[in-house]
Amino acid sequence: MAHVPASERRPQLIQAAIDLMAREGIAAGSTRAIAAELGVAQATVHYTFGTKKDLYRAVVEELTAEFINQVRAASPGHGTFGEQVRTMVYALWESAVGEGGRCALITEFAAMSLRDPELQEIMRALQYEIESTAAELLTALAEAHGQELATPAHEIAVLFLVGFNGLTDRYLVLRRAGERPDAEALHTLDLLIATTVGLCLGAPARLP
Repeated sequence: MAHVPASERRPQLIQAAIDLMAREGIAAGSTRAIAAELGVAQATVHYTFGTKKDLYRAVVEELTAEFINQVRAASPGHGTFGEQVRTMVYALWESAVGEGGRCALITEFAAMSLRDPELQEIMRALQYEIESTAAELLTALAEAHGQELATPAHEIAVLFLVGFNGLTDRYLVLRRAGERPDAEALHTLDLLIATTVGLCLGAPARLP
């Protein structure tokens, strides 16, 4: 393979690692396997990422950035506050479960971190980033509608993400390969959105 600058090689290796781990699990993501996935020498992976933890950090950061960017890019369009929250949440849902293995990979990293202090530090930092981003998006949307949040944005963000993570985990466990979200999963997602909107507006939860 022709020489590629390190600035270009790094994101290529991260994507190769994500593709491989999403298909076969984190344990399959050896430096040798990642190198083979991209068609480069194993030494290239070692040179780019000094340790496996450096690679894990890069992979988790990229996955998190993908989720956040997809939500930010989702244009709420026109509609009520609740309808626009629903648009953003559905963009997050599609990002989480629509790409084969992406959400499951984050869950796998989170489970591994429970027994790995270094990985736990990585996951902790990224959890705080996700919560901060969710609070920021809710605050900005409320301001755009001239609304004052009835519950602190950070508290709403934490509660929503706990529910969302649990719902995506349940969906991934129960679905069969190739299945799309069923009516029950989407109805439960709408209930979570309604609860979130209710906390924002200080009103009883109702579907937007």
